[in-house]
Amino acid sequence: MTADLETRPPAPVEAPRTRRGAGGRDAWPLLLPALIPVAIFSVLPLLQGIYLGFTDSRAGLNQVTRFTGLENYGDLLDYDLFWTSFRIGLVWAVSVTFLQFATAMGLALLLHQNLRFGWLARILSLVPWAMPPVVVAITWRLMYDPNYGPVNGLLASLGLGGDTNLLGDFSTALPAAIVVGVWAGMPQTTIALLAGLQGIDESIHEAAAIDGAGVWRRFRHITLPQLRPVIVAITSLNFIWNINTFDLIYVLTNGGPGGRTMLPMLFAYNEAFRYGNFGVAAAMGNVMVLLIVGALVFYLRSRLKPAEE
Repeated sequence: MTADLETRPPAPVEAPRTRRGAGGRDAWPLLLPALIPVAIFSVLPLLQGIYLGFTDSRAGLNQVTRFTGLENYGDLLDYDLFWTSFRIGLVWAVSVTFLQFATAMGLALLLHQNLRFGWLARILSLVPWAMPPVVVAITWRLMYDPNYGPVNGLLASLGLGGDTNLLGDFSTALPAAIVVGVWAGMPQTTIALLAGLQGIDESIHEAAAIDGAGVWRRFRHITLPQLRPVIVAITSLNFIWNINTFDLIYVLTNGGPGGRTMLPMLFAYNEAFRYGNFGVAAAMGNVMVLLIVGALVFYLRSRLKPAEE
């Protein structure tokens, strides 16, 4: 009998039972202080903006707002200026996002190397990100100045003219603005890609190099696949930020010349606060959100599908 007691395994200790769902209900009072400001300053204005898109709301104290249903959206179908601004916005967003990624990838690969004073290079690469967009726009307006700007001076020294108002010419205004957008938004893309590069196991590259894989093959078959989640995330965010650009273009060109840099957000801003058509401007914003979400869904599906298969 004693031997049986000594060899018998101890009985399992049961965990104390708790009421199911009690923890979730108890957490709500703790979340309310954070949820209330979000609801007041984010959710309610969003819902109000969506509602205004279905009204004829205009500026003025004595204006009566009427619900008009889809009337604003029907008018937008024939509003050529809005669709022109949206096409310009797509060219801007796609160009800036692609060039930001390409230049940031090169800079991230460079900063990932064992460089002397690499810490200083990383700090300097963050300078554009630390500058407010208004300051960036004013600085680049001075640099593009046709009379004393250093950009025109450089072009003159290279024999490429040098007397062109780059921000005032119909053919060069948008490309010149795209350069500013790339310069201003490149640091955060660089930091994201650099963090992704530092998370890749170097032994994979070493094994591939021993097997005879060159630099380009290692980059194509190891680096890019390993960075796929970072690339998808940062390019999606960059596209959203770039299509919604307002302050940089507002100060840099104010949509000119002749509407060549009139981005959708600037167009909606003018419609609301220059002409007082709040309902139409809100409808523009609603349409832009739907189109941007559709483009992002298509992009994410095309980028994530190979990884899932």
